[in-house]
This record gives sequence, C-alpha cells and structure tokens, in this order.
Amino acid sequence: MSAAEAHDEDDGLEVVTFGCRLNAYESDQALARARADGLSNAVIFNTCAVTGEAVRQARQAIRKARRQRPDAQLIVTGCAAQIDPDAFAAMTEVDAVIGNGLKSAKGAYAADALATRVRVNDMASLKETAGHLTHASVAERARAYVEVQNGCDHRCTFCIIPFGRGDSRSAPAGEVVSAVRGLVESGYNEVVLTGVDISAWGADLPGAPSLGQLVSRILKLVPELPRLRLSSIDAAEIDQDLLLCFAREERLAPYLHLSLQAGDDLILKRMKRRHSRADALKLVADVRAVRPDVAFGADFIAGFPTESETAFQATLDLVAEADLAYVHAFPFSPRPGTPAARMPQLDRGVVKARAERLRAAGSEAMDRWLQRQIGREVLAVVERPGRARAPDFTEIAFEGEAASGSLARIAIHGQADGRALGRLV
Repeated sequence: MSAAEAHDEDDGLEVVTFGCRLNAYESDQALARARADGLSNAVIFNTCAVTGEAVRQARQAIRKARRQRPDAQLIVTGCAAQIDPDAFAAMTEVDAVIGNGLKSAKGAYAADALATRVRVNDMASLKETAGHLTHASVAERARAYVEVQNGCDHRCTFCIIPFGRGDSRSAPAGEVVSAVRGLVESGYNEVVLTGVDISAWGADLPGAPSLGQLVSRILKLVPELPRLRLSSIDAAEIDQDLLLCFAREERLAPYLHLSLQAGDDLILKRMKRRHSRADALKLVADVRAVRPDVAFGADFIAGFPTESETAFQATLDLVAEADLAYVHAFPFSPRPGTPAARMPQLDRGVVKARAERLRAAGSEAMDRWLQRQIGREVLAVVERPGRARAPDFTEIAFEGEAASGSLARIAIHGQADGRALGRLV
C-alpha cells in the first residue's frame, strides 16, 4: 500500500491517503471540510485496513510526520481508525482519532470537536447516505469521481472492510445526476462512478433500481458528458440494464475492473464469494458479446488459506482464459477478526512466491493486450503531459502537447514498459 499526499503550504494542512481510490476521493472531501472548519497546521491520515501492511505503513507515516512536524496536529481517520481506534489513540504522536462516518461531516475538524480525542460512531447503525457522497472530487484535473455508494452487505471471509464502512448505502439517482452535470459544466471530460460495492447501488432505494438504470439515466440526462467510467464491480453478476448500456452507449467506457479474487471454485467458496469460476467467465463473455472492444482488469488474492498448488494454477489459468488486460495481485494477509484468519495458513514464503507468479502472469497479459493496441487510433483523456488513458484504460505515453483533462486523438504505434506508445493525430 502506498500513500498519497495532498497539502497546501499556505495553511500547513496536509492529507496522507492510504489504500483505494475511494479513500483518495474521500481525502479530497476531508481536506475541504477541514479547511471549512478552520483547521490549519495539521496532518490528516486517511488510513486503510485491507491488509496488515497498510496499517503498519500508516503507523510508520504517523511517527515520521511527528518527527518532521512536531508542532502540527496529527489526526487519524479512515477504515483502520474506524476498526481499531484504540490502537491509534494509544500512539503518543496522535492528537485525535475520527471515525469513517464522521471524517467529512460538518464541524468534524472544529477546535471544540477535536478537543474530544476519539470520536468513532457505530458504522452498522448508519442507514442513510451522507450528503457528501455526491459531491465531486477535484483532486485531479484529468477526471472527476462521484461516490454513488458506500459500505458493503457481503461478508467475505478475508475482508474486514464492512466493519469500517458499514452496510451498503446508495446516493439517490437525482443527486448523482446533478453532481455529474455540475462536473461537466466545470469542464471535466470523464467522470468515474465509485464506491465500495457499486454493483449494489440502488438495492436500498425505493423501487430497488439497478446500477445499469443509474448509468442509463446519467447518459440520457447529461448528453454533453463525453465519457462515463465505472470503478471496480463485483463479479457475481451484471444487471441487464448495464449490459444494454455497454451495447448501446459508446460514451460508457469499455473497461470493467472485476473483484475476482480467485479462479478455483473451492477457494471462492471458502472466501464466501458469490460467484464461481464459470460465473466470472460468463460475465466476461456476455459483455464482450455486446462490446467487443471492452478490456477487463481483476483483483486476485494469492496464497489464501488452504490454497493448493492446483487451486492456485486455476487462478493463473483464469488470467489467460478470461483474456484479462490488467491484474492486481495481492498476497493474502490475515486480518484479525475475520474467518480467514482462523483458517490453516500457508507458509509466508509460499504466499509471496505465488503473488509474484501472479504478477508475472499479469505482466504477460498486459503485454498481450498492448500488442493488440498497435495500429489503433483512440480518443484518450490526457492525465498529465505526455500521458493519457484510452477509453479501455490503456495507459499511453504520447508525443506532442495536450492539456491535462483534455480529450486527444492518439495513434498507437508501439509499446514499452507496460504502456502503449503513441503520437497525437
């Protein structure tokens, strides 16, 4: 887990982010809230609890910050702080601990609120989506993010995140559409819908609308939006409305990042995942049948408890069988309080070696994908000088000048170092 920093030298306010894109989005909101509350000369640590390593890195960063900024207030929030606030409160370097449900709330960083050293609410009690969910992140110029959902109703045996995020809660469609429209009016060419489990969007809303219905509504009501992208989705299913959107809407980016985790049915069952290997392959085939140019990425866990060499090989084989373009491989890390932590563990050396083999398979998959991109012309979003992303999320190193956030037509002529090579047309 790497940390990302955002700060403003004028007020001495800084946010250090660990973990997922959703956390990065929420850090942007926390930073804005802290400034609105009048906070200055402070460092906010937005922690992640996915792995023990993420927690270790956060604690290490807190100690380093205290040495570098002895007079600053150090405030810890995020999933790790929500799940184990006492552990951070016990650190002499920490001035305050704020739970996930409060980190973007009005007044959270006011002086009187910070006088209470630990403020963590019960995430399981949250039933409504907080108003900040539909505010757009402007942390980067290339694209903007709208958080449409938070929390998770599922209890995978390896995952502790529901304890840090609570149950699934959806932002109303009308508010999402308004947020997207506002981003387009602000000049954004690409908007990403994000959340913990966006596949579950709508299940808690009146009439239980589907994610596909939300996507269709956005594209219909905001016709000036050039591109809409989805963040990671569950591999258990894809609703028919979303499948129709992929078939009919060119503005819906042809890229899906799937939470696959394993390619062996017994391991998937022990993970308490809701899909089988066959389900994952069917989802990929169904989307490709209506949108042949779609690219798929996937998250995998290597070395899950009881995973045999045969079971691991099934995961390796799935990378090629599903023709994945991107692979995120994580070595299994037992999280205290989860069922998987109580299962028979594999030797750490085996776990790390399998993660490396899975990453190597991912590199080979990326090379295959990039080779097929040579000769194409794409309308890409420029992320920074000389770098852009194609609709299918292919990273492109390009020759020529184009403004960050703009759409640029690029001809791809080669590949190197895990990215396509191109030039402006």
